Amino acid sequence: MLAGLNKDTLVKSTTHKVVLPFYLYAAISLLAATVMLCFSAEAFTRHYFHPHILAVTHIMALGWGTMMILGASHQLVPVLIEHSLYSNKLAYTSFLLAATGIPLLAYGFYVFDMGWPAKWGGRLILLSILSYVINLLISISKSNGKNVHAIFILTASIWLFLTAFLGLALVYNFTFPYLPKETLQYLPLHAHAGVVGWFLLLVMGVGSRLIPMFLISKYSNKYLLWVIYVLVNGGLLSFLGLFLYFPGSTYHLFPVLTVLIAFVLFGHYCLRSYNLRIRRQVDEQMKISLLSVLLMLLPFVFLVSITGWLLSDKLNTQLVLIYGFIIFFGWITLIIFGMTFKTLPFIIWNKVYHAKAGLGKTPNPKNLFNNRVFIIMTMSYLAGFILFITGIYLADVFVLTFAAVILIVAALLYNWNVFKVMLHKAKIK
Repeated sequence: MLAGLNKDTLVKSTTHKVVLPFYLYAAISLLAATVMLCFSAEAFTRHYFHPHILAVTHIMALGWGTMMILGASHQLVPVLIEHSLYSNKLAYTSFLLAATGIPLLAYGFYVFDMGWPAKWGGRLILLSILSYVINLLISISKSNGKNVHAIFILTASIWLFLTAFLGLALVYNFTFPYLPKETLQYLPLHAHAGVVGWFLLLVMGVGSRLIPMFLISKYSNKYLLWVIYVLVNGGLLSFLGLFLYFPGSTYHLFPVLTVLIAFVLFGHYCLRSYNLRIRRQVDEQMKISLLSVLLMLLPFVFLVSITGWLLSDKLNTQLVLIYGFIIFFGWITLIIFGMTFKTLPFIIWNKVYHAKAGLGKTPNPKNLFNNRVFIIMTMSYLAGFILFITGIYLADVFVLTFAAVILIVAALLYNWNVFKVMLHKAKIK
């Protein structure tokens, strides 16, 4: 998956036929989400439980973030554990189930029909995640030794399953009320199990391996990573306990601070990797990935504020909207932007040129995409991102719509570069 891997490692990596459909689906999902954002701008002046906002959020969380991560992890995990993926068939099954379930679920939310579209969408997504977890678990169990990065990914996938299970339970609660509280009251639990348990834990596990690797850094500290692992999971489990047994308690600040400490330690890990890098020049893709690490701090600031509002029973809905937007359209998106064009070009390069090695001079993987387009995409996306947050704060539909158009342009440029890489033909001199 990564430049500099030896031949034996490449043999262990997963075939591109498994990985590429996830990348392609994620790219199209990003474009779909930005288009929906444009046509649903008015919804962002209302409550965060608006059907259109729910639909956009789940396309970003599942179609964009999760599908991209699933694809990348199918390629990365075999490299980490030095053992091939247990089953390509399970990987294909995971993709097909999720690819079918995500649009069904999004449609159910968009028209707010919690009948068969949402239920079947949720069921298929849950089965997709189960296939992924089983594949991951067996693959890791067959490898030699314990790899901290692989444990991060496996634990995150379990949190993803729990998140999807709770989400499906909430969908059923709309038509067959059986939970002791209203569905809306369970949203913080569902959301943070996904954001912290799945996305944050996985980004920390994968990022702690990829960032030093791409920087060609000598830094490594497994003890610190285990401390981060315990803090994140401990904070999330304590949040679960407080949610169930001490709702509305000031103790809810404890898990927030615990995860914040983990983030600070992760930031220290990334900074040390950066300072001890051998490659002094840092490309734009790594700069964006490192920027996304800094951007992780913003949701914590909003989360502390939101927790304070919750304790005073005066929740600011604009604050919640900005908080969610920063997570899915900011932090998660930026790190995917950076890592897409660090991983996808090498996957395609290996696909096209692996059998042609030694026949002539081949292009560098980084030349498979257009770096100028990447920079324009990033700048336009950041402009649209900041402008959309401003629109939410001002509750101005015009600003929101204009910002969404800019985000659509950025998504189109992202897709253009992804397709350029995927359609690359052999060029040997």
